[in-house]
Amino acid sequence: MDRKPDPREAYDFWLLDLDGTLVDVEWSYTREVFDRVGDRLGREFTDREVDVLWNGLTGSRDRQLEAWGIDPTAFWEAFHAEEDPEVRAEQTFLHEDAAFVADLDVPVGLVTHCQSYLTEPVLEHVDIHDWFDTRLCCTEETGWKPDPDPVESVMADLGVAHNGHRGVLAGDGANDVGAAWNAGIDAIHVERVGHERRGLCVLGDYRVQSFDEL
Repeated sequence: MDRKPDPREAYDFWLLDLDGTLVDVEWSYTREVFDRVGDRLGREFTDREVDVLWNGLTGSRDRQLEAWGIDPTAFWEAFHAEEDPEVRAEQTFLHEDAAFVADLDVPVGLVTHCQSYLTEPVLEHVDIHDWFDTRLCCTEETGWKPDPDPVESVMADLGVAHNGHRGVLAGDGANDVGAAWNAGIDAIHVERVGHERRGLCVLGDYRVQSFDEL
């Protein structure tokens, strides 16, 4: 079987997800946030439910909330009200295997569902702000992965859209893979939580548990 080329050398540009891909948050912070959100909503969240929502294990978080009988709008209002940017940043750590991004000698973009008021303090805390030539925090206006619009917007900012450049998007969820393929670029799925915990296998052009495997 032919071996795939090293993606660090095969692509003209890189796009990356943030949470669960480059960084993660200490469990104690996540658990405390969901405890406070549960108080606001009058509903307790089990550890498994917290895991599913925080890591997007079942794909669309809104669909999962609806399946549990929770109004997504009410949930996100409570969730964003309980997240403290500085505390979250302090509880965030950088995955060691993500360090290769700093050495990429091609345009690099960030495409994340993490909101801007949280993303900027996190990038500063883990000192990776200068890794990216452009950044996009998804909103209702930009669209959400797996919609290709936010990916294509970042590609346009990098000057690599629809002009023959070969690119890749690396992320930890099925939505990242879908967004990459919908935008016509390759996808790397980095499985941080494990197939058993996720309950399924996410396909991608590359499937790794650590970027070191590349």
